[in-house]
Amino acid sequence: MPSPAFPEPPSALPDTPLSKCDALVTAAHAAAPRWIAQDIPARVALLRRCMQSLWEAAEEWVAVSCRAKGHQPGSAGEGEEWLAGPLTTMRNLRLLIDALEAGGAPKLPGRSQRADGQWVARVFPTDLPDRLLFTGFTADVWIQPGEEPSQGRVYREPKGSGGVSVVLGAGNVSSIGPMDALYKLFVDDEVVILKMNPVNAYLGPVFERAMAPLVQPGFIAVVYGGAEVGGHLCHHPQVASIHITGSDRTHDAIVWGSDPDERQRRQDTDDPILKKEITSELGCVTPLLIVPGPWSDADIDYHARHVVGMVANNGSFNCNAAKVLVLPGGWDKRDAFVTRVEHHLSRLPARKAYYPGAQQRYESFVAEYPDARPLGPAPEGAIPWTVIPSVKPQPGEYALSNEAFCGVLALCDVDAADAPSYLAAAVPLCNDVIWGTLSCMMLVHPKTQKAHGARVEKAIADLRYGGIAVNAWAGLVYGLVVTSWGAFPGHTLKDIRSGRGAVHNTFLLDHPQKSVVRAPFRIQPTPAWFSDHRNLPALGRRLTAFEMKPSVLGVPKVAMAALKG
Repeated sequence: MPSPAFPEPPSALPDTPLSKCDALVTAAHAAAPRWIAQDIPARVALLRRCMQSLWEAAEEWVAVSCRAKGHQPGSAGEGEEWLAGPLTTMRNLRLLIDALEAGGAPKLPGRSQRADGQWVARVFPTDLPDRLLFTGFTADVWIQPGEEPSQGRVYREPKGSGGVSVVLGAGNVSSIGPMDALYKLFVDDEVVILKMNPVNAYLGPVFERAMAPLVQPGFIAVVYGGAEVGGHLCHHPQVASIHITGSDRTHDAIVWGSDPDERQRRQDTDDPILKKEITSELGCVTPLLIVPGPWSDADIDYHARHVVGMVANNGSFNCNAAKVLVLPGGWDKRDAFVTRVEHHLSRLPARKAYYPGAQQRYESFVAEYPDARPLGPAPEGAIPWTVIPSVKPQPGEYALSNEAFCGVLALCDVDAADAPSYLAAAVPLCNDVIWGTLSCMMLVHPKTQKAHGARVEKAIADLRYGGIAVNAWAGLVYGLVVTSWGAFPGHTLKDIRSGRGAVHNTFLLDHPQKSVVRAPFRIQPTPAWFSDHRNLPALGRRLTAFEMKPSVLGVPKVAMAALKG
């Protein structure tokens, strides 16, 4: 039974019978040639209709998500659901329209080559509203070495016959499933069976209404169920590809088999059960690099709040939630910074532990680290924000090898006092010891950047992560949508880690390696991902409306909501 501290959650939905799954796959297979035949104007018209239907479903989308996650009306949690659901999906629809109206190759704001010849495509800001709303922000997509920054391959090559893709949706962030479906449709040219994750299956009917212009002609179908339904769909003979957002364990069970002995035998002989294309986004133990520098007391307090926002968003059930603070052990401000992080985290009410297994994962961390410090009380059904104070920077360390996926933050010191020595130690730790390659963050003072610019830039270049946020949360790499989102390339099916492939990427760059978002050291007004933002629901609504009809004249309404944060 749910705790009375939180609202009553939505009712569970029944699994889709396997016979109906088969019928939906057959119908999708028949719809694939019709999808391929849709020219660009027809596809743009569908996207525009989706923007309207999404807006009509947005309030319900947020309301049902709040009930499931325990958010009260008007809370910061309600605002988070606007930002991570309707807003991001609306932006994706709009940016796909821009891409298609440019023939699949929208004009890049800029591009350049690094000294080693690697291409970098500037993707943000793209226009005046971007520059007004995100002053000082930039975003770049780095192209895989040896490749050109070409765009929109599917719109410049002869069409095939189409295919059916199964998208195994995520249970934590509500925009992941519909946005992955949009990518498969408009970038990979495949129709979609979207299987809802049982954790947020309550959103399936909302998605069907929001995406009705694509659902009604059979280009997207929504199904419900757990591993049995997912496995049945993945191995259906009429399914051509799979995209999963979830865990590496689920991925390996699909590809290699659920029985441990069989899985090992198949890996040893390179004989996967699943012999179809599979792309994936599978999580990360996300590090946050704290580069030492001349931080003032105000800087320390600001970025302590910043860290708390990176930890607490969505109850810390994010694959890009800050999980490891990589600290310079010899920095004279190290202890003051940690004290302020703990101060702000202790003042934050505990969130409902809505994601299955959270309590067990939390208990495993506390058992591994008896010195773990819970910060503040937690009502029944919640997990206390907890700091693990002394995690060793060594291979096999539990907190560096296991994704907590709950409100746990590990503190890991490297033996350094200045920026060059810190970066020399922290980058290999992140690349070679901390598990995962999805995303990471770095906080660096402008004076440090100026004094050690070459070393900072080398660190950014050397970090093997698909998304890097400098002075911002990696959630922005996800939410801007112009950036690519996925693991750093190179993982094999036998060692999948954070996954293979990328999504979002609305400039349709053909060979993305990683995306780098940069922000000012101190962002004003309060960023939307700060957990103490005071006007987040209103800001989320206005941003969603703005994305539906962006204009310079619409900027003041958004700015007024942001300034009240």
